[in-house]
Amino acid sequence: MTRRSRLRGFTAALAVALMAGATLAGAPAAAGEPLYRDTSATVADRVEDLLERMTLDDKVGQMTQAERAAVRSPADLTRYRLGSVLSGGGSSPTPNTPGAWADMHDTYQRAALATPLGIPMLYGTDSVHGHNNLHGATIFPHNIGLGAAADPALMKEIGEITARETTATGPRWNFAPCLCVARNDRWGRTYESFGETPELASAMTTVIDGLQGPSLDAPGSMLATAKHWIGDGGTTGGVDQGDTEISEEELRAVHLPPFREAIARDVGSVMISYNSWNGVKLHGHDYLINDVLKKELGFEGFVVSDWAGIDQIDGEEGFTAEEVRIAVNAGIDMVMVPYDYPRFVELLRAEAESGRVPMERIDDANRRILTKKFELGLFERPFTDRSQAGTIGSREHRDVARQAVRESQVLLKNEGGVLPLDASARVFVAGKNAHDIGNQSGGWTITWQGASGAITPGTTILEGMRAAAGDPSRVTYDRRGRGINRSYDVAVAVIGETPYAEYTGDRPGSMGLDAEDRTTLDRLSAAGVPVVVVLVSGRPLDIAGRLGDWDALVAAWLPGTEGDGVADVLYGGHAPGGTLPVTWMRSADQLPVNDGDGQDPLFPLGHGLTYDNPAGPTGSARQD
Repeated sequence: MTRRSRLRGFTAALAVALMAGATLAGAPAAAGEPLYRDTSATVADRVEDLLERMTLDDKVGQMTQAERAAVRSPADLTRYRLGSVLSGGGSSPTPNTPGAWADMHDTYQRAALATPLGIPMLYGTDSVHGHNNLHGATIFPHNIGLGAAADPALMKEIGEITARETTATGPRWNFAPCLCVARNDRWGRTYESFGETPELASAMTTVIDGLQGPSLDAPGSMLATAKHWIGDGGTTGGVDQGDTEISEEELRAVHLPPFREAIARDVGSVMISYNSWNGVKLHGHDYLINDVLKKELGFEGFVVSDWAGIDQIDGEEGFTAEEVRIAVNAGIDMVMVPYDYPRFVELLRAEAESGRVPMERIDDANRRILTKKFELGLFERPFTDRSQAGTIGSREHRDVARQAVRESQVLLKNEGGVLPLDASARVFVAGKNAHDIGNQSGGWTITWQGASGAITPGTTILEGMRAAAGDPSRVTYDRRGRGINRSYDVAVAVIGETPYAEYTGDRPGSMGLDAEDRTTLDRLSAAGVPVVVVLVSGRPLDIAGRLGDWDALVAAWLPGTEGDGVADVLYGGHAPGGTLPVTWMRSADQLPVNDGDGQDPLFPLGHGLTYDNPAGPTGSARQD
């Protein structure tokens, strides 16, 4: 494309934006323009002026969020006045590149701006450990690893990088952080939790400061979401979307504090949880949303449902007029429909026209949503700021992710000081997670459930070990441990779980290693060399029966794309400093097991060894 063509295209796009009602950044409205276009007016005044001009169709549309793959045409944003579009897990444009994301976002935005009032849409996505839907983005450790690192300053920096990489492709709204307090390791979303205590989750809310920046309208800032309100980590049996059967006293003591801290940090939105509390679905819980969240805690942002969450209120598939009414009256401001948005718009409009959903409630929801859109500067800068696209997956960003991986490693056992590895040692590496970016990144990576294999650029743990050794020939690899013999100084088994997310991640039965891992370990143990186990998993596993066969054990969690951070610790470039954010079961029969419950765990909450100042054969314990 020639320079003249690019200029012509830019001029045309600018004309479309201005015709649709967008104004230039920082410019006050021209004479005769409505107050809501005046950047010198307060946000509150602009919101009230806009509200007075909005029809019921405008207001209902603002409360509606559709999945991008379900939007039949960008013109539907104009027709239905849609306030938001999202990418669910794995919902990406083709090709999955920063430019394609930005083009997609801006196409939807132009359609939103073509409405009579030119209200911009807000695009949301689950950037839960980096911009994880985007191929080539920096993928950080999942929350359970970051909880092991327990570094609030690093969390803020991770938030900043995540926002920078995500907003460079369009989305200005992140469905993160997850502030659940995981109380049962059987739960398939345990890795989305920072740990089992409210204090730890509360400390990690600094990620909100990073995501939202010095102000929401600052370059590279995006709206954060505290989720999932409330008690999703405390369901009976660790069942995803199950029933949290606990007293209000326990709900408030264990599961509420991180949300209070998030609200103190002015988090922009809160997402409602799928779970029930003592038999009542949270998506219809008037007391917990209206009374506790909004009134008692003083939350002034807007409340969004989870994916098709209102469909579950009556226990039947699909949403009804009654469910729409219950959810909105209970305090949900925006509904993640996500598919049949024309029907949702029709039902909510009818409920409002009949008075079953009062106009005061409709206006309150719109006031909350519009306030954030104005604060984000979307009315002045509705299109993608592509200036930071070159930083996506940059070395600078990956170095921060590598630091996060290093800090998240928890050394649980180190008999005879087998770790750290000497660079000159002959090392035999085995295990299905040693050379697999997909496995080490876990769920919510490129696709919703994640996948094994080279799904995105990065450094595997094996590649990191070969680089740390200096001479790659000192490190031999066979996935299943074939060829191991006494000529090697040490064997390193990188084993554990393969990717999963909600729905498929629950483990109601065995919590042990799979057949492949057991066979691999048997081969390594039979060779008669020291065995180091690196466990890549989203939660503690039932390994007590095999622990006696291992000389060392490292919990690597789900480190993301920078596997060299694991190698940094294995080879002693950095001493392990992580501590357990959860109590480690002695057997699955103990579950749930948590600090202070009187049970005898294999490793207690806060356990972690280091290489410094060794105290006997197992190194020095750190009890933080």
